[in-house]
Amino acid sequence: MTTNETNETPETTASPARIDFARTAPKVFRAMIALNAAARDGLDPALVELVQMRTSQLNNCAYCLDMHVRDARKAGESDERIYLLPVWREAPAGVYSERERAALALAEEVAGIGGGVSDAVYARAAAHFGEAELAQLISVCFTINAWNRINVATRKAPGTR
Repeated sequence: MTTNETNETPETTASPARIDFARTAPKVFRAMIALNAAARDGLDPALVELVQMRTSQLNNCAYCLDMHVRDARKAGESDERIYLLPVWREAPAGVYSERERAALALAEEVAGIGGGVSDAVYARAAAHFGEAELAQLISVCFTINAWNRINVATRKAPGTR
């Protein structure tokens, strides 16, 4: 049986973590922690968790997704909103606010930056967030993308905080 017939690829099979990034690059790790705190400043924590969970889903970062789902639950986030996040566009009205939907659309386009952030998505976000808040939201988007890339590259295992 070939790899394709089993739906497994060498990249998706279980493998040990690579380096301990926090231990190996402590200055960069501390800078990332500080950047993360600065990016979140002034934003609704529930919104931040939604953006971080959705971005982690898109970037296939199991470690970050696990961590942010746990954090969201601790903060009182509902199971319904967590479960529907991958299909937030199809979620019933009222599950996510228009503000949250604008933030999620922006997060998705920042995560897939190859095509850029469209004027429509940017304008939608700007309609729901003041200039300072929008800058913070963009900061959360690029910070979680960086965390995803660190944790995917080092194969950090979910549940190993």
